[in-house]
Amino acid sequence: MPETAREREFDAQFGLAEVEGPSMVPTLYHGDRLLVRYGARVKPGQVVVLRHPLQQNLLIVKRAVGRRDGGWWVLADNPTAGADSTVYGTVPEEFVLGRVLARYRPRRSGGQRPRAGVLSWLLTAARPVSARSASRRLRAR
Repeated sequence: MPETAREREFDAQFGLAEVEGPSMVPTLYHGDRLLVRYGARVKPGQVVVLRHPLQQNLLIVKRAVGRRDGGWWVLADNPTAGADSTVYGTVPEEFVLGRVLARYRPRRSGGQRPRAGVLSWLLTAARPVSARSASRRLRAR
């Protein structure tokens, strides 16, 4: 199942997306919200939002590994969950919509949480998404 993103634009250059699916675990989890910079220049190692090459109405989230003939080679951080360039090949440059700047992990609802749990969530709920958080799979290639 491909990692998908539901998008809500609030400016021509920036937008919000919601992650659906496990293909980018451990970097991103199902339900994470993403701040996306549309039209930004992409560098290898960055997480990007793009149109699925075989289903252009579907937005997906992957890690841009490098440029190849015909576009970008993209990989899922979790190789056992979701398709990536190993399945559909190089993604055309015009399908890469933008790069992910940060992720926000919403607080799970349900019952009272101890103060330590709330503090832990506050410290980890928002963080930048960068090439430094690249998976071992990316570094091994």
